[in-house]
Amino acid sequence: VQLQASGGGMVQAGGSLRLSCVGSGRTFSTGDMAWFRQVPGEEREFVASIRRDYNTYYTDSVKGRFTISRDKSKNMVSLQMHSLKSEDTAVYFCAARTSGILSTVRDRNQYTYWGQGTLVTVSS
Repeated sequence: VQLQASGGGMVQAGGSLRLSCVGSGRTFSTGDMAWFRQVPGEEREFVASIRRDYNTYYTDSVKGRFTISRDKSKNMVSLQMHSLKSEDTAVYFCAARTSGILSTVRDRNQYTYWGQGTLVTVSS
């Protein structure tokens, strides 16, 4: 089972990027998918998640700027990022789980499968 993330890069503040993550080896259509990010020396933090019913959840700092979506037919989750800020600079990880309760969608320890991470650098 593998999650392959792509789409990271360098962008100026105010710009946009789109991250994608494709799963292989099993289907994640009945579970939740999410994005987390991590800055060196800090804990990996929740960014956004999308449930099996397509309900979405975001950390407050990205609400209104980021949009998470999924394509179950492609076993894919995406993160569209607009109005990027320097504080969005991090390595972004996609994650998936086959089941879980709503109250744990933000908990990184509740996700079983992880992508390799893709670096997003926002220059000011």
